Amino acid sequence: MKLNNMAPAEGAKTQSKRLGRGIGSGLGKTSGKGHKGQWARSGGGVRPGFEGGQMPLVRRIPKRGFNNVFKKEYSIVNVSDLEVFDNGTVVTAELLLEKGVLSKVEPYGLKVLGNGTLTKKLEVKANKFTKSAAEIIEKAGGKAEVL
Repeated sequence: MKLNNMAPAEGAKTQSKRLGRGIGSGLGKTSGKGHKGQWARSGGGVRPGFEGGQMPLVRRIPKRGFNNVFKKEYSIVNVSDLEVFDNGTVVTAELLLEKGVLSKVEPYGLKVLGNGTLTKKLEVKANKFTKSAAEIIEKAGGKAEVL
């Protein structure tokens, strides 16, 4: 294969529209822009969202809410989700990520919630536990360790 023999795949490149090349082309005279007006001019038209000078919708609707910069983001997992592990397993955020229980670990780490039941004896290491979650883990014979 040589550079002078290379060509794009069939159908990969389409011919550009040849505007203003006679009536027979279907795009002669006004080149598909119609007669006169803002849209027929060079550089004509308006930006997306422009409403002809009327106050735009985006600015008419009131602002609402705010983003709390001090909010603590935790990766959340329920006690029932820990049922997939075997007895005696040390459960960490990294292990949950590896098993596919979590999709990502948030900046403040892992928080375990007490929804569901647990029958396995597990040692769970997390940054935060709800009272009910810690209770359920310890009732099953496991250990809830705060990092």
